[in-house]
Amino acid sequence: MITKKTIENLDPAAVLGRRALVRVDFNVPVKDGKVADDTRIRAALPTIEDLKDRGARIILLSHLGRPKGGAPEPRYSLRPVLPVLEQLLGMPVAFIEDPGSPAAVEATRRLPRGAVALVENTRFLKGEETNDPATAKLLAALGDFFVNDAFGSAHRAHASTEAVAHLLKPAVAGLLMEKELEYLGGALASPKRPFVAVLGGAKISGKIDVIQNLLPRVDRVLIGGAMAMTFYRAKGVKVGTSLVEEDRIEMAKDLLARAGNKLVLPSGGVIAQALEKPEARREVAWDAIPDGWAMYDIDTATQRQFAGVVTGAKTVVWNGPMGVFETPPFDQGTIAMARALADATAKGPSRSWAEGIPPRRSSRPSSPAR
Repeated sequence: MITKKTIENLDPAAVLGRRALVRVDFNVPVKDGKVADDTRIRAALPTIEDLKDRGARIILLSHLGRPKGGAPEPRYSLRPVLPVLEQLLGMPVAFIEDPGSPAAVEATRRLPRGAVALVENTRFLKGEETNDPATAKLLAALGDFFVNDAFGSAHRAHASTEAVAHLLKPAVAGLLMEKELEYLGGALASPKRPFVAVLGGAKISGKIDVIQNLLPRVDRVLIGGAMAMTFYRAKGVKVGTSLVEEDRIEMAKDLLARAGNKLVLPSGGVIAQALEKPEARREVAWDAIPDGWAMYDIDTATQRQFAGVVTGAKTVVWNGPMGVFETPPFDQGTIAMARALADATAKGPSRSWAEGIPPRRSSRPSSPAR
């Protein structure tokens, strides 16, 4: 059992008629103005429904994508989420365009009991990613108590996840957060071995704490995604125009030295001159990326290698994709890893856990969060 307080610990009187400011993870893929995968929205439904049933007024916060400079960008608006959420809940959902306006606060107070409102992308606020106290105060004005149900964003100290929790009391975990913590906690406390971690995504800086905490516990750490490029650079290899965090190269060198053979990098990748030119893609070895080309996915050989490690494992923790899975055909490495994880789970008895996927509901994972 987790030691964090959850919505189940709230007194009914503390919920009825009060405004529940709920941080969810609706960072979903949007294509041509429509949500391409509603898995994360569905994952938040139990918490929303529970609060609805108890007569709360529910205000949902989430980020979507990576808008630059803390300013609105239409392609990262949460508006496409609105019709999907309305359909899943079977009720209309209000949309709050500008959370900083006096009208926004008044709109939350006018919500009927059991009603739901969705606030526009929190990353449209300049102080969100810097955990700015003034931004947190602005968001806190929209609620009476705080619920964090965004496990995939909980590790980031942002205004909508960390600072706001100090301003609204009580501040508790949602049902999805509770399940994720219980499941992951069990996997880390008493893992069946071999214990394998699969880490991907764009940046090593976002995963450094995860890597450092997992290294003493796991038997293998498989690295995919663009973060592998920073490790390649740490090994003195040219990576063309691939994404590299130059300021993290020394950190990557240190991790490689400490990890030894525990840390496994891709043996090669799928490269192209641009995401928009997939027809010219090809596979190359990890140390043969030419100038003007970038790696966007792990190659076939790495897929087989990683799958072999995963299917032989008894406990697997997966966080982040193997490539730019939002843009086919650079989704093949991530799909291959999902299939390997499903195969490992089916073999049992084993534990498998992937960020952003509601545990204990299905043995076949969906694409993990970026």
